[in-house]
Amino acid sequence: MAVRIKVGPYYRFAALIVRPVLFAVTKRDWRGFENVPQKGGVIVAVNHISHADPLVFAHYLFDHGRPGRFLAKSSLFSVPFVSLILRGAGQIPVFRESEGAHVAYKAAVEAVNSGELLGVYPEATLTRDPNHWPMTAKTGLARIALETGAPVIPVAQWGAQEIIGTYEKRIKIFPRTLVHVHAGPALDLSPWMGKPINQQVLLEVTNFVMDEITRMLEDIRGEKAPTERFDSRKSGLPRTGNFKKST
Repeated sequence: MAVRIKVGPYYRFAALIVRPVLFAVTKRDWRGFENVPQKGGVIVAVNHISHADPLVFAHYLFDHGRPGRFLAKSSLFSVPFVSLILRGAGQIPVFRESEGAHVAYKAAVEAVNSGELLGVYPEATLTRDPNHWPMTAKTGLARIALETGAPVIPVAQWGAQEIIGTYEKRIKIFPRTLVHVHAGPALDLSPWMGKPINQQVLLEVTNFVMDEITRMLEDIRGEKAPTERFDSRKSGLPRTGNFKKST
């Protein structure tokens, strides 16, 4: 039986608004929550396919009694009302591609060390892969995991891109979309624990996590991912923001 984590009024208010909408527009294939520790600091790493998937993923966590804190792009914290809810719910702004990123990193480590669930999108933005496979990721997740020693739970999700396509404004309401959220067992990072945290170690851990998320997504989709992970640095696409504006 899930242990219900106490949440504040802002989190509950957001859930009161969002959950009925998601119940109305989605069908849910939720699996593997028994792999998520019911207490103590934990990092949950998930792929990013749509602007809708943070809501789907948060719904999955909330309804299983383990709501979390998320690393979210800083621009969301300047949107009226949205900013109020995000800050009130304790979400963590990330100033991407800037020197301010260390502030988010420190807050994330503190959250995990204080026993909270931290939701992380290792790719740090919507995947640029044309078929929505996970792309190369940033190393922030690996650094947080190695510093805190907290378990890392891989999560693969699929379907939210049918609700809102990549950088599209149109929202699909009917028919209801089947959304998959599958959590796997905690990853064994023991080969890297205790080693000096350098760029090579961070890359190895990052790739290890992304390989497992990709494998899980292959199972959901019933097809194989490309042998080489999409790398936006080699594609000429901007790392963040609406890359479709530049094409």
